[in-house]
Parts: sequence; C-alpha cells; structure tokens
Amino acid sequence: MAKVGIFGAGWVGLVTGACFAELGHEVVIRDIVPEKIEGLRAGRVPFHEPDVPELLAKNRERLTFTLDVNDVADCEFLFVCVDTPPTYSGDADLSRVWTVVDELPQRGTFGEGGRHILVMKSTVPVGTGEKVRHGLDSRGLSEVGYVSNPEFLAEGRAVRDFMNPDRIAIGAFDEADGERVASLYAGLDGPIVRSDVNSAEMIKLAANAFLMTRISFINEIANVCEATGADVVKVAEGIGLDHRLGPHFLRAGIGYGGSCFPKDSLALKQLASNSGYHFQLLSAVIEVNELQKRRVVGKLKKHLGPLRGKKVALLGLAFKPNTDDMREAPSIVLASRLLAEGAEVSAWDPIVQRGGNLPASVERAGSVLDAVRGADAAVIVTEWDDLRDLARDDVRAAMGNALIIGRTEPARPRRGAGGRVRVRGHRAADVAHGRARGDARTRSRAEVGGHGSDRSRRRQGRAAR
Repeated sequence: MAKVGIFGAGWVGLVTGACFAELGHEVVIRDIVPEKIEGLRAGRVPFHEPDVPELLAKNRERLTFTLDVNDVADCEFLFVCVDTPPTYSGDADLSRVWTVVDELPQRGTFGEGGRHILVMKSTVPVGTGEKVRHGLDSRGLSEVGYVSNPEFLAEGRAVRDFMNPDRIAIGAFDEADGERVASLYAGLDGPIVRSDVNSAEMIKLAANAFLMTRISFINEIANVCEATGADVVKVAEGIGLDHRLGPHFLRAGIGYGGSCFPKDSLALKQLASNSGYHFQLLSAVIEVNELQKRRVVGKLKKHLGPLRGKKVALLGLAFKPNTDDMREAPSIVLASRLLAEGAEVSAWDPIVQRGGNLPASVERAGSVLDAVRGADAAVIVTEWDDLRDLARDDVRAAMGNALIIGRTEPARPRRGAGGRVRVRGHRAADVAHGRARGDARTRSRAEVGGHGSDRSRRRQGRAAR
C-alpha cells in the first residue's frame, strides 16, 4: 500500500482521499483553512455527498488531516485537488495549482520512499502539465514526476463513480510514473486509458463538453416538441434506445449548472480561442443553456401575465439532487429574474443550508407546503424525490393558483373546490446527469407535465381524469 498526499480538502480532495483510504492506502489531506481541518478531525464533512462521511469514519486510522505542508513531504504521491474557477476572461484560474507547486518541499527535504510523483486531479487547460513540469524543473525538483489523472466524479454519486469507474485516464511524461499511479487503483474494475499528458487533460474537457452538448441538444429538441405537439420524453426514449447513442444525458430540463460544466465549457472555449480556433458548437451549447433558464420566466408570464405582485415558489435550490452545491445553480438565475420582474419568491430545498449567491430577499421555507402556500405558481428546479408527487391535493389546496412548472409523477389532477392543478411545459432536469429514465414511472404518461402542445396536454388531461 502507498502513502498518498492530497492538496485540497474540498469535494474532489475528500472523495479521492476517502476512496484511496478505502482501498488501503495511507492518506494525508492538507488544506489551508483551519476551520475545515478542525471540522474534519472532529468528523464533520463540510458538504453533502452520499457515503463520504461513512468512508471517512470507517478509515480514520488511515487518514490524517493537516495544515502543515511538511506533513505530506514523505508521501510517494502528491495529488493536486484544488479548484480552478474561471477568471473574468473565461480562462481557468490556476493560481491555486501554482501555490501547490510553490509550496512543495525543496530538493533534499522530501522524505524516503523513492521518486515522488505530483498527480493532477484538478481540471486544467491542455498544456498545463508542460508548464508545471517546467516549473518543477526550474525549482530543482526534476526528480519529482508529473502525471495527469483527471477525475470523472459526479456530485451525488462520487464514491460510486470512484470505486466503479468507467475509465481511469492517466497521462505521463515518464511511462514508469504512469504505471505507478495506475497501481494505486489496483482492485478497481475499470479500463485504464494511458496517454501523453496533453491528451489526458483534453479527455476530461472533451468528455464534459460532449455531455453538455447532449443536455443542450435535448433541451432544443424539447423546445421544438413544445411547438409541434410532440412528447420529448418519448422522443428521448426513442433516441436513447439506439445503441450508438444511449440514454444518458437526454433528459430535457432547465439547463446544466454546478461546479464543473459551466467553468469547463468556458475554459475549453477560451482555450480554443487562445489557440486561434472559434469553437462554434460549444458556443451554441453555452448559449442554449443560458437561454433555457430564462424560458421558465417566459412560461410563467405566459400563464400568469405580469409577474409583479405574484408569488412564485422555487422547489429545489441545489444545481442537482443529492448535493448541497449551489455553484452556478439555475435557482440563482431564476430567483434573480423573478425578483427583477417584481415577483415575490419563496424557496425550499431539503439539504441546502447556505444559499450561496441566492438573493437575500428570497424567503426560505422549511417544507414544500410552506413554500407553495399562497403561491401563484411553483417551479420544480431540482428533481428531489420529495417532489415526484407534487401535483397532489394538499399542494393544490395550499396554492393560490395551482400552476406547476416541471415534471411530476402521475397525480390524477381533477377539478375541485380549490381549482384544477395545471402542470405546464418546463421539465426540471438533473442538470449534470440528465437521463431519459426507462422506469415505469417515466413511461407513465398520466403525468401532465412536460413539453407538448396545448392539444397534447388536453389529451393527457382527459386520460388522467
């Protein structure tokens, strides 16, 4: 078993560290935030991610949390797991990566254990490895190897993705360094893709760009379906059954968000631009995603008229289910636009505690019913399981005007004293992992949400009654 050092106790760093410890390696996780390290030592995880707290607790004897960079000096592998947010120009901000390089122990102060290897887990532009290699050499650290080993983890299922990988990408300047990094994953059942460093860096960016393209594509198809009376759920199902395409990321919705897709799309677009190439397709993907969020406001105005003085409930704040991550969450854009239209906005989420950049004037509710009470409309922003049966009697009774925008499970909407539940147009999707699910619940078209013409919705409504 190896000794692994990790720079960065954020989402990628903790998941990586917890999983390597589960594989039997000794892991030292270093961060610069005292409160974070103190919390981790006390068993507190600073974010919501299924299975991570359990793995950290189970492997405490193999895990060390520290603020001291010298504590990683005797680690054979030094994983860089810091964030690389976008700059104003769209380029990736690599300042934290360079801080790690600058803080590496000087030549001769590394501990025993042979050749040390700096491993890049952070998502970085193509060409970063060559620059870091030059930086190491200029500091007299030519004996430190460098390997690109990008992460392919999805929030909400990161542990499962790590322990059951679709692939493990490893790009190295020295083949022996790549082999040693590959050995860390011994026991995992997943193909290893070995390449040069530049190619490994591009694999990560290209994979994310293609997933984003699928999301924006199915959203465009959904908009055309709405205009023509087609059912995008059935269309996505038919597309997904093609063995050349598959069903993944074909779930129409509000657009992608989160910590990866938005910044990676900008970084790849800027990388292409800096290289003299105009990436037209990716530019269109980004534009479609931005417009998709704003289409929800248009749908509300279509059904409610002017939004000034209207109350709209946003159900779900995180950018996708099973996480509390608010980075680039569509809920932030929606709340800001609704407030600008003069609407009153309430919001509910089962996990999110801190609202991130959510406007302060948004009223946070402790339950779904509290959020929708007296609301003129409710928008399913994040597809939490709690919202599958939203179009039900108690919700209808609580709302002032039972208009729901988003996907719900069959609810048998009917006329009654409280009025009729109307579920319209927009499908709130799993923005980073959209799927055309093939389970019975998805196939049941008694649900009245989704893209389709008024004519098709009336047919569905008659079937539901």
